[in-house]
Amino acid sequence: MQQALEPPFSAMSDPDAYEILRLWGADGAQHVNIKGGLWEDPASWGVVLADLARHAAQVLERDEGLKIPDSLRRIQDGFLAELNNPTTNITSHERH
Repeated sequence: MQQALEPPFSAMSDPDAYEILRLWGADGAQHVNIKGGLWEDPASWGVVLADLARHAAQVLERDEGLKIPDSLRRIQDGFLAELNNPTTNITSHERH
């Protein structure tokens, strides 16, 4: 594997930790593996996506100096635009 990120320290130190998803950029596209069967309510994935947006906004603040509220607005704009008018086709999820 090339350029893999290290798991967070808390995940490494918790024997009950589990990976929820893995996202890679390869061949000009996104490639995702998602652990299924975690939650019955799809709204739980909304919480995951919102938390991920806040983490991304923190990285943008740290690395680019962008204000978190501004980044969150742009992330939300991009999220809704992509849901309403997808720029890519999602193919079936690979199982390993």
